[in-house]
Amino acid sequence: MVQKKQILGGPIEIGGRVLTLSRAIRAGDFVFLTGQIPMRSGAPMTDGSIEDQTRAVLEDITETLALAGCTRDDVVKAMVWLRDRTDFPGFNEIYGEYFPIEPPTRSAIVSDLLVDARVEVEVMAYKPMGRDT
Repeated sequence: MVQKKQILGGPIEIGGRVLTLSRAIRAGDFVFLTGQIPMRSGAPMTDGSIEDQTRAVLEDITETLALAGCTRDDVVKAMVWLRDRTDFPGFNEIYGEYFPIEPPTRSAIVSDLLVDARVEVEVMAYKPMGRDT
């Protein structure tokens, strides 16, 4: 039997607008998360330090991974966008707290983000279906 992709989590809403994307999708043994920005009370977090914003993003990622029965240990790839290259040391310090052992592969670039946040993170996880390993 062919498995279809599985949409995880409800729609993402910002400022009363429902975005045309999926929070996460399981496709076989892989789970793909949409790029996440720091959020507070349903609105983009536009204040706070890079450390504060990184924590917010990684906590949201942790919660979204749980919808697929995954943890951060299942993450195999991360893509990071930073608004300012000087934020990298602070970002990297907090990221290391969330991925202290066998961290996933990662790419990071400096880019103008579509919202006034300092960081966006997208991850891909690998968790074989129907198995805990």
